[in-house]
Amino acid sequence: MIIAGTIPHKLAQLGLHGMAEALEKQQSEPKFTDMPFEQRLGLLIEQELLSKDARKIERLLKNAKLRYSQAVLEDIDYRNQRSLDPLQLQTLATGEWMRQKQNLILTGTTGTGKSWIACAFGQQACRRGLSTLYMTATRLFENLTLGMADGSLPKLRRQLISASLLIIDDVGIGGVPAQLGPILLEILDQQSMVGSLILTSQYPTNKWYELFEDATVADAILDRIVHRAHPIELKGESMRKLKGKNTS
Repeated sequence: MIIAGTIPHKLAQLGLHGMAEALEKQQSEPKFTDMPFEQRLGLLIEQELLSKDARKIERLLKNAKLRYSQAVLEDIDYRNQRSLDPLQLQTLATGEWMRQKQNLILTGTTGTGKSWIACAFGQQACRRGLSTLYMTATRLFENLTLGMADGSLPKLRRQLISASLLIIDDVGIGGVPAQLGPILLEILDQQSMVGSLILTSQYPTNKWYELFEDATVADAILDRIVHRAHPIELKGESMRKLKGKNTS
């Protein structure tokens, strides 16, 4: 026989932490006493589902490793000189492009907020239950090079390919090493079957061919990315400078 007071503990042992916390609350508040059993049970189940969703989002956000972990689409600054189209951003905010496995390309000069907006979409993806991974292009190429040297490349490839949303930040810094082109092509090709891609770059897309030493690889990669992408070009003064002025 299970004593009533020990039930929350038993629920927690079963991994039903949301139900355990909700039951303790019910036991401490008299208003639940006269509530029908089915109604009380329904509230417990609802709380468990909410708790599981919250834990899943927390786990996805932790694994995403977003550079700007607090960035959210609701906080985007639409000041005129940035040339952001509110209607385009509102449409993208529905997430339909992710469901369609399309891409997003953010270009513009340093400091215009490309990385921040990319992370805001990453935050949204996590809250929709999508596995997300953020990585700078420089770090990606370093990891790929290291993986080729120490044998960890298959593990890294699986991690990148399995992401429902893969964010590669600052594409173009230092170009794309020739030996990594075919590997990058394979990764992006397989990842495109699973989910979406966000790329940020200081270079406009018509300059991306110059980043590759192998024109054939460049054609293959850009064909998989650009033609399925929503482009956003940010303009205006550096947001870092503007924030500095606002606080001075």
